[in-house]
Amino acid sequence: MRLHLKTIVQQDFLSVFNAFDEQLFRELAPPYPRLKLLRFDGSAPGDVVEVELQTGIKAFRWTSLITERKITDTAAWFVDEGQEVPPPLRNWRHKHLITKQGSGAFIHDIIDYSTGYKVLDLLLYPLMLAAFGMRGPVYRRLFRQV
Repeated sequence: MRLHLKTIVQQDFLSVFNAFDEQLFRELAPPYPRLKLLRFDGSAPGDVVEVELQTGIKAFRWTSLITERKITDTAAWFVDEGQEVPPPLRNWRHKHLITKQGSGAFIHDIIDYSTGYKVLDLLLYPLMLAAFGMRGPVYRRLFRQV
């Protein structure tokens, strides 16, 4: 299942791309489930990001490996792929793409996920949309024109 969210911001795409660091990661964390950051290496291939999802009942580990990173004249991106994902997920791939748009930029969150069951993927879609949809206002607040 693919989720593609796009947010326009008022800073140039390279400034936005270079701001994808631990501080931004913490700003983007949803209110639920709470995320406990265990490891954040960065966004270069081979880097690892590891969190513990704290639901209040049980904690789940989520480990992602950065597998791609590229910068061109009009776009920049990196990809994290789940190595250990919480149930019911089986597969996770998140492309963080920033594209040039005039003097500003578009931030794309392109998420491909699977539980192994199409019906369950569809049922999870509104939850994914809600969790990642909360990033838009954060992006707009942080990436105003400077």
